[in-house]
Amino acid sequence: MAQKPKVDPHVGRLGYLQALVTEFQETESEDAKEQVLANLANFAYDPSNYQYLRQLQVLDLFLDSLSEENETLVEFAIGGLCNLCSDKANKEHILQTGGVPLIINCLSSPNEETVLSAVTTIMYLSSPGSGSHPELTAMPVVQCMLRFSLSANTRLRNLAQIFLEEFCSPSQVAEARSWRAHSALGIPLPKTEAPQQP
Repeated sequence: MAQKPKVDPHVGRLGYLQALVTEFQETESEDAKEQVLANLANFAYDPSNYQYLRQLQVLDLFLDSLSEENETLVEFAIGGLCNLCSDKANKEHILQTGGVPLIINCLSSPNEETVLSAVTTIMYLSSPGSGSHPELTAMPVVQCMLRFSLSANTRLRNLAQIFLEEFCSPSQVAEARSWRAHSALGIPLPKTEAPQQP
């Protein structure tokens, strides 16, 4: 079992977060990395931490962790980004540092929570009716959302339907439905899905 970070309780919030980041960077233990990333993702939920997390480059740490082989690290990293991206400055940082393709890649994760956080993050990064970042509503993403809208998982199905209605034009959805070379068909649904009916 991973130990709690060795942090002096009197160092303040910034010092505590700095200690977590340092521990993540220095530890060799996968368990410790997972625990620290989970803690950072939880701190990302509180807007009073946004400035500190930007200062400590935690957004970049989360983005870098999306490329990890360890699915648990990816889950916590996308969860942290999901918590952070409702803030305008955080959203701009993610969009301008090439975070979108990394987030879109999470749609193909076998981990259900990773996929749910990725869909929610894409929605936060998108602006309804705006084409400022067309990669967020590129055809493979729309096709993927169409597949998710048929999911047995209610949360995933509902998120995908909201995405299709709020962030995609009717013509984009129609085009995605009509494509025969479905590039998103190779994206598996998360493993925790109910088995497909015959």
